[in-house]
Amino acid sequence: MADYKMEAAKAAFKLIQPGQTIGLGAGTTIANLLSLLAAESSLAASLTFVSSSFKTAGLIRGYGFNIQAIALTKSPDIYFDGCDQFDLELNALKSGGGIHTSEKILAAMAAEFILIGDAGKFVNKLDTTYPLVIEVLPAALQLVMQRLNSHFPDAKINIRMGDKKDGAAISDNGNLLLDIYFTELMPLDQLNVLVKMIPGVVEHSLFYRMAAKAIIAGPEGVRIINHVY
Repeated sequence: MADYKMEAAKAAFKLIQPGQTIGLGAGTTIANLLSLLAAESSLAASLTFVSSSFKTAGLIRGYGFNIQAIALTKSPDIYFDGCDQFDLELNALKSGGGIHTSEKILAAMAAEFILIGDAGKFVNKLDTTYPLVIEVLPAALQLVMQRLNSHFPDAKINIRMGDKKDGAAISDNGNLLLDIYFTELMPLDQLNVLVKMIPGVVEHSLFYRMAAKAIIAGPEGVRIINHVY
């Protein structure tokens, strides 16, 4: 059986040039990309890495690559990351890991944000398969919940709970995460702004018109989709 995530990683590898600063998100495709770079030691040694993911940062250090903190990074040349779902306009939902705030910071900083993964992530239009995840300041929880219930009365809103601890899941920034399950998505340009403008919302997991291109691999081979904004 073909390893589509590895095929996507191989295509992404070809875009990396010596001396660049490369941002990396999380997931299997990203891990595959790092393994390919490890086999090209001279290229890897010339690169500087920055990551939004604790796990990926550990892999980078494990390979002995040069890594720096997001706060010390001005503008990565490329930021590679996967997603749960993306559409024809390269709008993406990154809902699973709960690290979308750091991911969005790097995506916004980078000269080029590129989505990578298998073709199963691609849809013509984003739907309600995955929740919109919101990072919320703890002190603003009740206010945010009230505003969300007012804006989206038909939506189901859950505080994300920890898998290995009693109580709520806590983000890398010390905040709470809310999962919003919609019955129907409002226009994405409106959703993007409406949620972000609620006081106490740090960031949400909709990446609206941020990606420059997507590299996806599937039964029909590797495909590169460029933005059409």
